[in-house]
Amino acid sequence: MQPSRPVRAAASGTVTPTHCPYCALQCGMGLAREGEGVKVVERPAFPVNGGALCGKGRTAPAVLSSRVRLTEPLVRSHATGGLVPATWEEALDRVAEGLARTRAAYGADACGVFGGGGLTNEKAYALGKFARVVLGTSQIDYNGRFCMSSAAAAGQRAFGVDRGLPFPLADVARTECVILVGSNLAETMPPALRYLTEMKDNGGSLIVVDPRRTRTAEQADLHLAPRPGTDLALALGLLHLVVAEGHVDEEYVAARTSGWEEARAAAMAHWPEHVERITGVPVPQLRETVRRFGTAEHAMVLTARGPEQQAKGTDTVGAWINLCLATGRPGRPLSGYGCLTGQGNGQGGREHGQKADQLPGYRKLTDPGARAHVAAVWGVDPESLPGPGRSAYELLDALGGDVRALLLMGSNPVVSAPRAAHVEQRIRSLDFLAVADVVLSETAALADVVLPVTQWAEETGTVTNLEGRVLLRRKAVDPPPGVRSDLDVLHGLGDRLGHGKGFPTDPEEVFDELRRASAGGIADYAGITYERLAAGNSEGVFWPCPEGTETDGSVGADGSVGVPHAGTPRLFLERFATQDGRARFVAVAHRGAAEEPDAEYPVLLTTGRVLAQYQSGAQTRRVAELNAAAPGPFVELHPRLAARVGVADGDPVAVVSRRGRATVPARVTAGIRPDTVFMPFHWPGEGRANVLTHPALDPVSRMPEFKVCAVRLEAPG
Repeated sequence: MQPSRPVRAAASGTVTPTHCPYCALQCGMGLAREGEGVKVVERPAFPVNGGALCGKGRTAPAVLSSRVRLTEPLVRSHATGGLVPATWEEALDRVAEGLARTRAAYGADACGVFGGGGLTNEKAYALGKFARVVLGTSQIDYNGRFCMSSAAAAGQRAFGVDRGLPFPLADVARTECVILVGSNLAETMPPALRYLTEMKDNGGSLIVVDPRRTRTAEQADLHLAPRPGTDLALALGLLHLVVAEGHVDEEYVAARTSGWEEARAAAMAHWPEHVERITGVPVPQLRETVRRFGTAEHAMVLTARGPEQQAKGTDTVGAWINLCLATGRPGRPLSGYGCLTGQGNGQGGREHGQKADQLPGYRKLTDPGARAHVAAVWGVDPESLPGPGRSAYELLDALGGDVRALLLMGSNPVVSAPRAAHVEQRIRSLDFLAVADVVLSETAALADVVLPVTQWAEETGTVTNLEGRVLLRRKAVDPPPGVRSDLDVLHGLGDRLGHGKGFPTDPEEVFDELRRASAGGIADYAGITYERLAAGNSEGVFWPCPEGTETDGSVGADGSVGVPHAGTPRLFLERFATQDGRARFVAVAHRGAAEEPDAEYPVLLTTGRVLAQYQSGAQTRRVAELNAAAPGPFVELHPRLAARVGVADGDPVAVVSRRGRATVPARVTAGIRPDTVFMPFHWPGEGRANVLTHPALDPVSRMPEFKVCAVRLEAPG
């Protein structure tokens, strides 16, 4: 399924401009009425994708159908134990009673809240406010913790700010060398591949780091295939060679950074031959990488889940940032470090309060000034706000113990969480579970109350894409009768729990409050309005965008001088967001995975996505065209490993770890390391990849180690 051009609408006036509901590209598209439904039409003026869409975006309206989604509330029958239809009043009453009962019996922190990286900024903001103001609980986090939290932590540590890309995607096409680490962009974000293609057409070099020869790696000038879990050693080895071969930008390092000597000393302990033994990447490839990257006038490192979803993910990303800093890349035109955010609103979703340690505007929950500012917007005493709570996996692991009731919105951890069978057992042990979702996911099927909510085309709201570009997704169709928005849900629950006035249902009203709460914070949205985002064929506004004007000599009709702040497409051009304005090197050293192979479990498992499915598959598995392209799970293994196990292509094979077993068809390919197998994680049942994965957590980001664990393979019979 390659990026495709949808049909062009005949009459542009009948088209609602909006954005795809899936990945963090947030590709522009239009929706035109077609009978009782809608069809996707081209929106070529939107710069991120220029009208191109992958199959997921093109088929997104299929999930709007009442045949595949929830259209009425469901409650657990006391008589039969099954889920049965209910009225909204009954369903909301049950949720409010369940949360209130738990809070009264066990305290506020016995109520947990779990959000999602696909929620709009308005929903994420309201959910965080609901947890802290209505429930008074610290126990809130979201599935974005499983996405790019390690890159976020490393970015904060080095630059003082976390924005996935500190420059527009268009800059990628104009640079001269890109090291792409742990990203199969051709399958996860197909419309973005054009930027790498343009860069190569302009004479640039693409270096891909991945243990598999993916569709993206096939496009590379140089493919490095390290052993899973060794990306940190690889980055340190490259920095060693940058020093040894004279590619350090000494002037930049002296003027714009701190901590170089310590980071340099750490890298020099990782000489090329040592790194080759750890990673399996030959020394000549290491040297060629440094030659291309070090001699380019403009160059970038882009990371994705490969180096990030590790129990040392923050240090691993930090090592790649060190490589960029030593060669003088960040804060210079057409150069720098960036992270390719995964989930649709993975960026905005963590900026405005559904993360365990953050308040709106990317403020720290432990900062007294931040607490005072947000509390004033919310009209509460700063002392009433709870402190930081558990991270996502730790929260899920506490279910049925310290946390007795859970409100979950837009996530499916039964499929997506590490050690998934254990997480499912913890969810089943809850006293009370309420789920708000579009479809009856595997997690929603376990709930006491299921609330059917609106989705992308049925509501208006903002999202923030991987560039930090704030966008307006507009309502194009009415939802089916019996479906309400998440904002309606939070208003109804807040009203029942004594806080109805603080939870409006109009998304623009919520966004205006979000703007005030974010004002002055790292992720400052104060100067962004719905009016600005809706004007013309809006390309969105990059944060930070403070309220106020920039002087251009003009005088408005109301007497104001200048123009509204234009937003910030490129960060760090003059200074970094640290206290002294300097970027910080962090000295790191390689260490092994939480679970290395041994005689009993001799093979490494790594996980990821395929082109036609998305995340836990809760929505894409309901689209016939996508299922035809990717009908089920599989395990990818090298021919030598297949021969050793005794399986042929298509044979069933059991993949076994210390946490569980998955049985799937074998897909034999020479495009993977002989010591490694790969499984996509989109499916439940016998092929559920995350029953195998390891829940070891990064000490800084609290990211689980999805990308590497020890397994063995067993042939049937």
